[in-house]
Amino acid sequence: MEKGKDPVTALLADIEDDARQTARWTGRAHLQPSVLAAIRKVPRQAFVPEDAANRAYANAPLPIGHDQTISQPFVVALMTDLLDLKRQDNVLEVGTGSGYQAAVLAELADHVCSIEVIPELAESAAAALSREGYGNVALRVGDGALGWPERAPFDAVIVTAAAPEIPQALVDQLAPGGRLVIPVGRPYAEQDLRLLVKQDDGSVASRSLLGVAFVPLTGSRN
Repeated sequence: MEKGKDPVTALLADIEDDARQTARWTGRAHLQPSVLAAIRKVPRQAFVPEDAANRAYANAPLPIGHDQTISQPFVVALMTDLLDLKRQDNVLEVGTGSGYQAAVLAELADHVCSIEVIPELAESAAAALSREGYGNVALRVGDGALGWPERAPFDAVIVTAAAPEIPQALVDQLAPGGRLVIPVGRPYAEQDLRLLVKQDDGSVASRSLLGVAFVPLTGSRN
C-alpha cells in the first residue's frame, strides 16, 4: 500500500492498474465508476474469516473454509463490470461463498438471487449480508448448475466457480439481451473467463476473455 493511502483507496488503485494491464484481452481498460463505487462501499473485511481480516484489502483471493475462497477483488470487479448491470436488473449468482460478490451485486441491481452448495457457507454468508443490510439478496442451498427457475428470467448470471462446460440451465434462464460471465475449464487446470450474451432470437454469442483460476463448481451435475 502506498504511503498516505487508506487500504480501500490502495485496493482500487490496484484494481484499476490490473484493468489497464488486462485490457488487451478484456476490452475494458477502465471499469465503470458504479462498479468501483460498489467495491469501495462494500466492507470486504465483513466477508472474510476473522483470522484473514488484516488481509481483507489485499488484491488477492483468501481462503474462507471448506476448500473455498473469496475471489481476488480485481476479478470480482471485472466480472461485475462485464455484466453491465442496470438498477432494475434481476441477477443470479452461482456460488455464494462468503457473500462478498453478492453484496457488490446488490449495490448495483434490484434483486440478487444467490445459490450455494455448501450449507455452512450459505449460513455464514446470509448472516454477513444481513448484518451489512443487504435485504435485496435471496439465498438458497442447492446445485447452482440448475439455476433458480422460479426466479428466472435473469438479466445477468455470474458464476464464481469453474465448470467444465457451461450449464445449459443457466443459458435457458437468461433473458434476451442478458449476459452470463463464467470461468470454464477443468478443476485446477487451465480455465478461461467467458462472456455470453443471449440474443433476442435465443442464440448465444460467446467470447473468451482471460485466463483465470477458480475452485470447481460442485453439485449433482458437476
